[in-house]
Amino acid sequence: MGSDHYFSASPSSAENLRRISVSLAGRAGEVTTAGGVFSPDHVDAGTAVLLANTPPPPPGGNLLDLGCGWGPIALSLALQSPRATIWAVDVNERALDLVRRNAAEWGLDNVRAVLPDEVPDDVVFRGIRSNPPIRVGKHELHGLLERWIPRLDERGDAWLVVQRNLGSDSLQRWLAATFESGYTVTRAATGRGFRVLKVRRHGAGTGGTGPVPVP
Repeated sequence: MGSDHYFSASPSSAENLRRISVSLAGRAGEVTTAGGVFSPDHVDAGTAVLLANTPPPPPGGNLLDLGCGWGPIALSLALQSPRATIWAVDVNERALDLVRRNAAEWGLDNVRAVLPDEVPDDVVFRGIRSNPPIRVGKHELHGLLERWIPRLDERGDAWLVVQRNLGSDSLQRWLAATFESGYTVTRAATGRGFRVLKVRRHGAGTGGTGPVPVP
C-alpha cells in the first residue's frame, strides 16, 4: 500500500470489497471487509487471542472497541451484550463504514461506529477491548492509551492484546508506571506470541492496590 496504512484516515488504496466467513461470539456468518483496513482477509491472530482470553463483557452500559478495524471485536461485544452500547472507534473512515455495514447485516443495532472526537465527552466505559495499532509508533500509542484508559468507569477493565516481539512487556511496564494511582496492570494471558494485558480501574476506597510488576 506504499504510504497508505490501515491507520490512515482516508485510505487511498483501492477499496476492493470482499466477503469473508467468520465465527464471532459463537455465531458464524459472513462480513464485508476491504483493502486499506487492518487484516481484511481474516480475524487476525492477536484479535483471536484477545477474544479467546477475555471474560464476557458487562451486560449493559458503554463498551469501547478502540481501533475497531472492520469490526470483529465490536461485533463480538454487541452479540454478547445486546443491551450495551458498543462504541467502535477508529480514525480510518473506511473501517468505520465497514463496521456499520456489518453490524446492520448482522442485525446489531447497538453498535456506534465513530471517529474518536465523535464520542461524547461524558461517556464512560464499563469495559474496553483493543488490539491497539502498535505500528503507529510509541508516542502515538501512548497518547492513545492516555486518552482512553482514564475514561474507564470505576471497577472497569481494559483488555489489550500486544505481540510479544512488538513490545508487549515494555508496554506493560509503561502502563503500570503511567496508571500507577487507582489502577492495577497485569498480564492476563499469553498465546501464539501475544500477551493479553488487563488494566483495571479501582473504585473509591479500594486503596492499597498498586500495579503488579512484570514477572
